[in-house]
Amino acid sequence: MAFRNLAFKRVNLPSLAGADILNALALIVLAVVVMWTLVPGWFTAADPLVGNGADRFLPPSALHWFGTDRAGRDAFARVVHGTHTTVYGAVIGTAIGLIAGTAIGVAAGVARGAIDAVLMRLVDVLLAFPGFLIALCVVSAFGPGTAKIAIGVGIGAVAPFARVARSEALRVVQLDFVDAARISGARPAAVLFRHVLLNSSGPIVALIPTELGSMILAIAGLGFLGYGAPPPQPEWGTLLSEGRDYIARAWWLTSLPGIVVLCAVLAVSRVSRLLQRRFRL
Repeated sequence: MAFRNLAFKRVNLPSLAGADILNALALIVLAVVVMWTLVPGWFTAADPLVGNGADRFLPPSALHWFGTDRAGRDAFARVVHGTHTTVYGAVIGTAIGLIAGTAIGVAAGVARGAIDAVLMRLVDVLLAFPGFLIALCVVSAFGPGTAKIAIGVGIGAVAPFARVARSEALRVVQLDFVDAARISGARPAAVLFRHVLLNSSGPIVALIPTELGSMILAIAGLGFLGYGAPPPQPEWGTLLSEGRDYIARAWWLTSLPGIVVLCAVLAVSRVSRLLQRRFRL
């Protein structure tokens, strides 16, 4: 039996080491994306808006890591500086979904009855429409722009946060310490925020990276369709759209920014899994 246990542990050691490596890589990628968002000038001195006509369509090199575009602009500088626009929109959209969805879900879970039924029917209506479609309708009605895209995808993210918040609120509100707080004379607002909301926050926090990754994909997708930041302002989706016309001549203009988007979304997804395991979801 001892030998079998030892063999079992040895079999699992490589998988555990592999998981740790993937987790570390995800955190490193996420840290790089955050740094690109906050201090892009630390990573490149090139101007993302001004290029040299003599340097058009240069392939990746030590001087231009991601090559240059049709205007001779450094593609790596445009990707780095475009991170702020994309991530800013994703954070705003996630914040909208988090605040509105949590408020609706907790209110429904605590009130129950008719209020719960009405609020959750509204959430079901939102669930019937993908967030990408809602964002597309918003930018079609009010014009393109990253802020408007963020509002659209944020509205689409209300439903997932509301469902998770309601589920947790229904669980927490039935626990003994909530009844004890009410019996002791605590104000309803104190019971709601100090006891119900705080003890429901774990799964809600774990959902944030998942929605953030979806936001990045949605914003990049809408930017690719021409609804994002107006040129020459760099933005991940816009960069992919600009490079698609030259994919046979300059493959790096679409492939390398696309790899950056893919790595960022995979890293956020990995962090989301770590949080879900932490809160046992």
